[in-house]
Amino acid sequence: MGKIAKAALNQIFKDARTYSKWFDKPVSEELLHTIYDLMKLGPTSANCCPLRIVFVRSKEAKERLRPHLNEGNVAKTMSAPLTAILGYDLQFYEHLPFLYPYVDAKSWFEGKEDFAQETAFRNSTLQGAYFIIAARACGLDCGPMSGFSNQGVDKEFFPEGRFKSNFLCNLGYGDPSGLRGPRSPRLSFDQACQIL
Repeated sequence: MGKIAKAALNQIFKDARTYSKWFDKPVSEELLHTIYDLMKLGPTSANCCPLRIVFVRSKEAKERLRPHLNEGNVAKTMSAPLTAILGYDLQFYEHLPFLYPYVDAKSWFEGKEDFAQETAFRNSTLQGAYFIIAARACGLDCGPMSGFSNQGVDKEFFPEGRFKSNFLCNLGYGDPSGLRGPRSPRLSFDQACQIL
């Protein structure tokens, strides 16, 4: 397998930014299916796939989300075509006989709440990153954020307690006039990495 085209790398990473201002252009349900069908192919431990997504699109649903947002995230979220609540299933292991039929992987997690929660959180975070990459690859812009009340969102959108929110991601077609300027700096390889 060879390196993907430079234009694709630019779209997914080098030219992509975190958007907070949006053009008034809807995101189709078909595109959401396409993004999910790409995202779900990314690896997770024992193929556990704990990510659960709620797409908040209607005005009524956005109003349910509003009181749980930090003040600085209200305007950008309410104006986005939609917001994805990226959460995780605490009982993801119930699907393991189908997702990972090679061994009795369900028994690794059943009755072990802390281990299940740790596994679900870690792997849903991985899947959330795949989600952002898939959305960018499909031509959307993203505004991922953690400035919200997890407890409030969980009570409002996951009242049964089985699912928990991880982070939010606004989706749509970003208006570059809302960008703060050049991309913020990143650490160099030598600052962040070691080769042993």
